[in-house]
Amino acid sequence: MTRKSPSLPRLNAHFVGIGGIGISALARWFLAQNWAVSGSDLADSQIVADLRKAGVKVKIGQKQANLPKKGLDMVIYSSAVPYSNPELVEARRRGVKPLSYPEVVGCLTKVYRTIAIAGSHGKSTTTALTSLVLMKAKLDPNVILGTNLKEFGNSNFRKGRSKWLVLEADEWSASFLNYYPEITVVTNIDKEHLDFYKNLANVKKIFLKFLGNTKVGGYLVLNRDDKALFSLKSPILKLAVKNKLEVYWYSLNDRGSRIEDRGLRKVLKIPGEHNVSNAMAALSVARILKIKLSVALRALGSYTGAWRRFEYKGRFQVSGVRCQVFDDYAHHPTEIKATLQAFREKFPKSKLVCVYQPHQAKRLRALFKEFVGAFELADILILLPVYEVAGRDKTSSGFTSQKLVDVIKKKYPKKEVYYLPSPKRIRNMLHDTCEKFHYDHCVVVMMGAGDIVNYTPLLLHK
Repeated sequence: MTRKSPSLPRLNAHFVGIGGIGISALARWFLAQNWAVSGSDLADSQIVADLRKAGVKVKIGQKQANLPKKGLDMVIYSSAVPYSNPELVEARRRGVKPLSYPEVVGCLTKVYRTIAIAGSHGKSTTTALTSLVLMKAKLDPNVILGTNLKEFGNSNFRKGRSKWLVLEADEWSASFLNYYPEITVVTNIDKEHLDFYKNLANVKKIFLKFLGNTKVGGYLVLNRDDKALFSLKSPILKLAVKNKLEVYWYSLNDRGSRIEDRGLRKVLKIPGEHNVSNAMAALSVARILKIKLSVALRALGSYTGAWRRFEYKGRFQVSGVRCQVFDDYAHHPTEIKATLQAFREKFPKSKLVCVYQPHQAKRLRALFKEFVGAFELADILILLPVYEVAGRDKTSSGFTSQKLVDVIKKKYPKKEVYYLPSPKRIRNMLHDTCEKFHYDHCVVVMMGAGDIVNYTPLLLHK
């Protein structure tokens, strides 16, 4: 009779700020490696609820007692968590050095063959599209994504059995400088996260530095249509020569390219020119990996969208007013314009109502002029109070949603713009507004990166 060898104890990883969309995906990676995973966050959310269902022990509120009493092997924290956080203090007291989310992901990029997808806008969609292309080609990738995908079981993580990792690389606080990809994709460069970078010149510098992290002999996939990115062509060329990198510039203006000729636009289901551009980036990766174009196009044609990206939620109907309701994560003026343009293309005969919640007071202040002109394509604009990011934000009296409404009205006197101080009154306001203008059909876009998603259910027809 043979005796069974004793099983090894599970390692324990604790995540501080586990409710973030990126760090929650990393927590799922550890779960997939059979670690015991726990965590904490400041508030409950759908992400936290989904993690609990997956087997993660999550506590709300952050204090020393949240850490496992025994067997603490690793503590990982969101970059938004301050050094003085009590759980980080307790971890250091126990002799466990806390590591940030990008530091740990950076370690993964040294183990996996990594495709890192960055950009001020479009990186979630491009990461999703690229992942589906690799899956269709049976390359079985691991994926860490900044949104939930139904193809991943409504998760932001996919466990694969190959050495490939498709990674959404966030530039906030220069996080992506921890990553060392084999293939680096950049969709665009814009004035984003100016609370950290201050100006566009600094944003461009950090992206160029990120491109320099690409492994020797690797590949760069870059959007030639983006002026800020293409302005770096000369230093990128020098970098490519130095590190023996192959550079692939993709463009919507290559009308004679085989991408256009083979019908990308015919198969793509997600609307908007920005999404055609995102799909071209994914096709460039497919070409590098020698994936057949027919296979890649089937994968791209199967994609219908991700969580909070042009996501259809249901219908709103009161007293004859019929509306389709969508959620969208757009929170930067460039994203807002592109998203509203996509809705116009998709619903040319419908009235377009945008309910927008500004995300982060510092962003509203830094890009106030850009926000004023971002909503031109909406027939009606309803602005909610600014969503303040915990620990990072405080609304400035000179740059509020009410102030934005006032300035938009002054510049566009014929535009219907309203400020709604109580988000719980959205349903009543939409009903009254649609009746006032005799709308019989409209499209409502609940837009923003804060908690506006929690108010969408108030509209839906039961």
